[in-house]
Amino acid sequence: MDLFNNLALGFATATSLENLFFCLIGVLLGTLIGVLPGIGATATIAMLLPITFQLEPVSSLIMLAGIYYGAQYGGSTTAILINMPGESSSAVTAIDGYQMARKGRAGAALAIAAIGSFFAGTVSTFLVAIFAPPLTQIALQFGAAEYFSLMVVGLVSSIALAHGSIVKALAMVALGLLLGLVGTDIYTGTPRFTLGIREYADGLNFVAVAVGVFGIAEILRNLENEKTRSVLMAKVSELMPSREDFKAMVGPVLRGTAIGSILGILPGGGAILAAFASYTVEKKVSKHPEEFGHGAVAGVAGPESANNAGAQTSFIPLLTLGIPANPVMALMIGAMIIQGIVPGPNVATEQPALFWGIIASMWIGNLMLVILNLPLIGLWVKLLTIPYYVLFPIIMAFCSIGVYSVNSNVYDLYAVAFFGLIGYALLKLRCEPAPLLLGFVLGPLLEENLRRAMILSRGDPATFVTRPISAALLFLAALVLVIVFLPSVKKKREQVFVEED
Repeated sequence: MDLFNNLALGFATATSLENLFFCLIGVLLGTLIGVLPGIGATATIAMLLPITFQLEPVSSLIMLAGIYYGAQYGGSTTAILINMPGESSSAVTAIDGYQMARKGRAGAALAIAAIGSFFAGTVSTFLVAIFAPPLTQIALQFGAAEYFSLMVVGLVSSIALAHGSIVKALAMVALGLLLGLVGTDIYTGTPRFTLGIREYADGLNFVAVAVGVFGIAEILRNLENEKTRSVLMAKVSELMPSREDFKAMVGPVLRGTAIGSILGILPGGGAILAAFASYTVEKKVSKHPEEFGHGAVAGVAGPESANNAGAQTSFIPLLTLGIPANPVMALMIGAMIIQGIVPGPNVATEQPALFWGIIASMWIGNLMLVILNLPLIGLWVKLLTIPYYVLFPIIMAFCSIGVYSVNSNVYDLYAVAFFGLIGYALLKLRCEPAPLLLGFVLGPLLEENLRRAMILSRGDPATFVTRPISAALLFLAALVLVIVFLPSVKKKREQVFVEED
């Protein structure tokens, strides 16, 4: 009964005119940036963080959430029509989706992707509603030692699931933790790494770092690598899949939803891994594996269901524990902090309208995407003709105005420029910036809980291994770190990410 009452509260919050408007804006923006290769949900949300400062907390988080799962839809549209995935999680969809389009079945492929995505989004939204409250109650029992250990697990998982070298991922986490130390020590009042600049006494501006590392760096990379983009839009007709298509997609959609729901919770980009895992599973269980790569319905339905389910369930650790499952969720934590909200289990008890409003808005947003996206396919593809050298300077100008408006601090603009160059250098060195952002977000919380636990235990570090939950979490973190360095696992991991690239 509590679940239905809470969902009723959530839908009452999400269906207000203001929140419906921002949900619509979010899913449309998400679809737009999903269609345009090279921008991505992470960079877009980072660049929009300054705007959220002026909005109500519920409205801003609903809009940002809509951008995230809307990008999954948009990425599949161009993946199917022109073999150009807008999101990395849609790269698998392009394999069979584009082949269906070449055979004159673009409409059916788009409908299969939309139906699978909507089903997965609906199921995973209810999974969030079902599992978030009990996990929140468990999290409320956590002390400082347990929170410290939980954050260690989150950082280690982000290392294990990061692209490329594990050593580079470790270095990125370490750099993020160091950046999180900039500012004033909360216990002693001593400035740390501020270089004598008073404006950095409160630490580096999260918005400036995020916009620089993800937004500006991505823009610089895309301007450097711009290629001539030919828009060869297939004729879209017969949007309704045939009876045979429906039969062929039932199993893949169910399996993809299950895979995505599980992998989406894991730190490090579960939606991307879910799509690749789903494609691999479908190819293995299929009676006709030779059809994959030549327009197999399962090759579209499975991955699309998986990446959308993963996008939704990645909100579970965010809403219950205050732990980001991927860079987008780290930005969501930043948006909550900007609004004066402390991420974690207290959100559900202290601000139930916000907690359940976000959950309810996910289903509403998925419904909006299904209704709006198919009629607007022509518009989305035509946007691909806009040259990057026209689009990106406009984006950079709005980013600069937005970052400055948060604190009216010119040093934030210096930080954006500096971290934009740092982010660009990291991309050139093939260092994924996601672990850096997770380290930067979790670093201050990690330090705070470490020092609090040490104070409560009178300086005895054994408190982390004598408390059962804390010890179990630290053991899990150590186990994951050992496993990823095993030669067989390391080789398999490299193969997965090479295929993804």
